[in-house]
Amino acid sequence: MKQVSLGALKVSAIGLGCMGMSQAYGTADLDESERTLNRALDIGVTFLDTANAYGVGHNEELIGRVLKDRRDEIVLATKFGIFRDADGKRTINGQPEQVAARCDESLSRLQTDVIDLYYLHRLDPTVPIEDTVGAMAELVTAGKVRYLGLSEVSAATLRRAHAVHPISAVQSEYSLWTRDPEAHVLSACQELGVGFVPFSPLGRAMLTGALVDEESISGKGDMRSSMPRFQGERFIANATLVAELSVIAETRGCTPGQLSLAWLLAQGDYIAPIPGTKRVKYLEENAAAADLQLTAEDVDALDVLFAASNISGDRYAPAGMRSLDRD
Repeated sequence: MKQVSLGALKVSAIGLGCMGMSQAYGTADLDESERTLNRALDIGVTFLDTANAYGVGHNEELIGRVLKDRRDEIVLATKFGIFRDADGKRTINGQPEQVAARCDESLSRLQTDVIDLYYLHRLDPTVPIEDTVGAMAELVTAGKVRYLGLSEVSAATLRRAHAVHPISAVQSEYSLWTRDPEAHVLSACQELGVGFVPFSPLGRAMLTGALVDEESISGKGDMRSSMPRFQGERFIANATLVAELSVIAETRGCTPGQLSLAWLLAQGDYIAPIPGTKRVKYLEENAAAADLQLTAEDVDALDVLFAASNISGDRYAPAGMRSLDRD
């Protein structure tokens, strides 16, 4: 597997988002999730992404239990700042006094003594980013964390944070059908030498062509059913774009998902997407995208097809959109 640099941190060019093994996209098969985690390391997908909020700690516990004897093979990233109670109610807390306590909880669940990349999951609008990152920097000094990251922040917030302590990576949603980071954040990352980690790089499976209608996401616990892009006429409009993507992929001898990941990798050598999956089959398919080389003409054609004006619907419902830190 090729490697890319997130600041000074080297990671596999394709990572693995682990959230779906614990929440969001229907019920996961525990045995298959365990096979997927081990298979990821076997094929060089060593950049694993989790968070304390995923499954209210379940996801970190899963990774810690399954991979505790393979810790030295992993670049392990987790996040704090989003809290969910047993009823699923979500709050955001970036208070400095929370940082060390949440880190210790994650270390325990992950069965490790150090986290390679520790992100603030969402900006707390009530707390100056300098205060939160200052507390995160103390974890680096203490040897509990190696590198710091931020998730879903604006370019302005990134610059303020980076002035306190070097930020190695920004993680935000970025894919053919979510182009928001191109406005300001990507250029700020390049300017500061910060890596960029796209989550949902396959559009929550939409860009794979696997979702044929709304019934595809109607299962219990599937968060997509509440997202505007997956509803009614918007779903149909977006599926039409994916059908055209599938035609292009066929001419390139790959799947539409692989083409989508290759497009991301073509955006720069500081980008490491983390497609999420809970199945070995899709893990292996995603990993193979690292070897797919696109021409400039390929990239241009995809840029035109998935221009922001062609995408129907917002990423989240209004409350979710308001929680994002945007320029």
